[in-house]
Amino acid sequence: MSRAEMEAITVADAPDICPTLLYEDAKAAIAQLTEAFGFTADAVHEGEDGRVVHAELSYGNGMVMLGSKGTGSVFDRSMSGAGPVGVYVRVADVDAHHARAVAAGAEILMPPTDQDYGSRDYLARDTGGNVWSFGTYAPGAAG
Repeated sequence: MSRAEMEAITVADAPDICPTLLYEDAKAAIAQLTEAFGFTADAVHEGEDGRVVHAELSYGNGMVMLGSKGTGSVFDRSMSGAGPVGVYVRVADVDAHHARAVAAGAEILMPPTDQDYGSRDYLARDTGGNVWSFGTYAPGAAG
């Protein structure tokens, strides 16, 4: 397979929508997202000062990008004063995922709960104050 074919597959498999988050302590956020919530750190780039300027973490076929507040980038300046975000992640086993998060010390806002629309979800807050929903709901799926 040629390099161009490999790059085409990589681009084709990348998610089309990617939440972007900024943290006071991006290293702590990466630790929590990987240890408590099961994300994989695919790329972590640090500036000369050791702060994370850009990171990509994946979960299943989805991804989030994150970095440190205060870098002075256009995105950092644009996000100044913005509130935390909410991110939804579909997981296969909500209760097992929740148990992992609890064991890692994550702040749980709602324990696993069966919803009227058929999903089972739980809510947690990350180190930057962002709210993460983990559940069985498949956004965009027919039903």
